Amino acid sequence: MRSREASLPAPSAPALARPTEVEPLLAHAHADARVATVQGAAVSAGQFNADVVALAARLPAGRHLLNACGDRYWFAVTFCAALLADRINLLPPSRAPQAMARLALRYPDLVCVTDGDAVVDGLPAPLVVPAAPTEAIVWPPPAVPRARVAAIAFTSGSTGEPMPQAKYWGGVVDGARAEVRALGLAEAAAADTVLVGTVSAQHMYGLESTVIMALQGPFAFAAEHPLQPAQVADVLHRQSGRRVLVTTPVHLRALVETEVALPPIDRVISATAPLPAELAQRCETRWQAPVFEVYGCTETGMLATRRTLDGPHWHALDGVQIEQRANAAGPMYWAHGGHVVVPGPLADELRLIDARTFELAGRLSDVVNVGGRRASLEALSLTLQQIPGVLDGVFVLPDAPVDGREPRLLALAVAPGLTRAQVIEALRARIDAVFLPRPLLCVEALPRNPQGKLPRGDVLALAAAVERRQSAAG
Repeated sequence: MRSREASLPAPSAPALARPTEVEPLLAHAHADARVATVQGAAVSAGQFNADVVALAARLPAGRHLLNACGDRYWFAVTFCAALLADRINLLPPSRAPQAMARLALRYPDLVCVTDGDAVVDGLPAPLVVPAAPTEAIVWPPPAVPRARVAAIAFTSGSTGEPMPQAKYWGGVVDGARAEVRALGLAEAAAADTVLVGTVSAQHMYGLESTVIMALQGPFAFAAEHPLQPAQVADVLHRQSGRRVLVTTPVHLRALVETEVALPPIDRVISATAPLPAELAQRCETRWQAPVFEVYGCTETGMLATRRTLDGPHWHALDGVQIEQRANAAGPMYWAHGGHVVVPGPLADELRLIDARTFELAGRLSDVVNVGGRRASLEALSLTLQQIPGVLDGVFVLPDAPVDGREPRLLALAVAPGLTRAQVIEALRARIDAVFLPRPLLCVEALPRNPQGKLPRGDVLALAAAVERRQSAAG
């Protein structure tokens, strides 16, 4: 059965035109090279390749495949098996039942692959991958056409309805190689490097910076997806060689706020949200490792990097250029060139230094106007998060009231040792009074997704639930 999804955008001929028309699944030089670790034990490139070939032969009919594997090793195997069998990996931003139901309607030929017995709500019974890597060896790895659609990723829904974005194998490979160079990871022996990610492989950042970067580095990646500080420390301790932590500001703050001891780290990579310089400084001081940020979006993939403590300038990856274009609603910024197969718009306001260097000035949809004054929701949220005793926090602008009044800013804070009044007073000393939230709600945790992001709808739903409970309690 054919999908009702609209035609995918045609890949840019210049971006995909290379001396070779295909790229190998793996860049590892020999079958014995380490491509992954499972509980610290090495898995060879030959084993990985054998698992990919075996799973590709088992895939049921259906053009679109939901890769629901939580284990990073089996996610990578499934991703490559789908690619080899000319199936398209679907990478939705949410596993909520409603999101899955919408996905099934959009792609009626959808099949599902998981690494457990759980049934994904709203989808047919899944194909389950083996419990452990094979002992068999298959070599060399197959090659895949550069113009093949490797995946359809979806925007996070933080600012609206998730939208599909096609990712071509050539662009994904080129992007991973560019990231390796930009982060200085090509300077040491690749065989010694292992990537440990606190981000889900289903997210573009996690896919690019843990899975594809390992396959094309060529490095190894840890199969685990640790979230809590003790879990992160445990996975890092199990690794040998040069450790690279791929994470988010939320996880970094949790790590530095605890007493958990980490083994030596070569470097830290952060994305999904701006990293405050003070947090980067604490990380570098504590772990004696440089902290880098990756900037990008689902529409274009990774675009630029910077070492946070070197200043505000972002540097585009090889071949990528940023330009300003006129728009009916005002200027917008577009990325093109390099691994960006289909030029795409950015959701951020930039200050261009030149076509390959820029500063971030906030999201285009992020600026609010209260009482004639303008502020960035992101900046307000960072201010809240930096209050001593606040573990997490967010500002959001609710929908306009039905009576036409101007909506008031709302904030949620995770601050177990502080009262609401104390948080408000700390904010009053840091921001203009017109931006003080009305109300500020203290909660046990924010509804962050596995990538550390906060979908606006989830934040508003949590706020409504808290206000209902407070109203019922009198």
